[in-house]
Amino acid sequence: MHDLLFPGFRPFTAVTDDGITIAGVSGGAGAPLLLLHGHPQTHAIWHKVAPLLAQHFTVVACDLRGYGDSSKPQGAPDHANYSKRVMAADMLASMRHLGFERFRVMAHDRGARVAHRLVADHPQAVERAVLLDIAPTLAMYEGATEAFARAYWHWFFLIQPAPLPERLIEADPGAYLRDVMGRRSAGLAPFDARALAEYARCLSLPGTAHGICEDYRAAAGIDLEHDRADRAAGRRIETPLLALWGAQGVVQRCFDPLPEWRKVATQVEGEALDCGHYIPEEAPDALLARALPFLSE
Repeated sequence: MHDLLFPGFRPFTAVTDDGITIAGVSGGAGAPLLLLHGHPQTHAIWHKVAPLLAQHFTVVACDLRGYGDSSKPQGAPDHANYSKRVMAADMLASMRHLGFERFRVMAHDRGARVAHRLVADHPQAVERAVLLDIAPTLAMYEGATEAFARAYWHWFFLIQPAPLPERLIEADPGAYLRDVMGRRSAGLAPFDARALAEYARCLSLPGTAHGICEDYRAAAGIDLEHDRADRAAGRRIETPLLALWGAQGVVQRCFDPLPEWRKVATQVEGEALDCGHYIPEEAPDALLARALPFLSE
């Protein structure tokens, strides 16, 4: 499928210190740029922007642990092996596998939570980061309202003890995909049929339902511990951040992203784009127009 969605890109697999295999594609030339996807997707979310980015950067698009064709280990009792700290270390190992010690990052949704931990834990590795359609995890849980809980119901469904949500997702992965993605502001219209088929294929793989649940279980537990520890210690992110979010999305409706990011980071710019949640697929041109100059600095 990568030949159709990412022509000229090469597939690769990297193995981390704990034996996890991370799958991805790379292409282009120039400074390295890591792209990270969200839920319930894979690196295929970047197919509309990757060709132009590859004219400026060596683009690396990975599947997160638990997603796509990457490993889907059984979750630990405290979900620590799906913490954003561990998932960030996966990405650091993947970039080093390709020979990159320092790189830029653009990340959406769950991937942007991994990128948040990457710049917090490994500031020497990340030169600048673009974070798409999230506020910090701790801010979103602490500021959760009824409106947010209704809109992001999956945050509270996926964290239920195993195997309840896994069983329900596995009963009809395609329906879960269409319902979660199709009920957002833009419906299913923005999505290329080949990308949707890829998301459906990967969601149906053994272990994916468990992997994505563990991602969210970690976010509702150990990730918050890590974020609170940073806050208590007064640690702030020094890496320049560009925060972009959808004007028609839930983050815009329920949170004020820039002030929230400025509580945890020293250099933050950004604004809403005229789209919903899935920015790289709904508004690829607007995203490139705003992100390319920032990433190229």
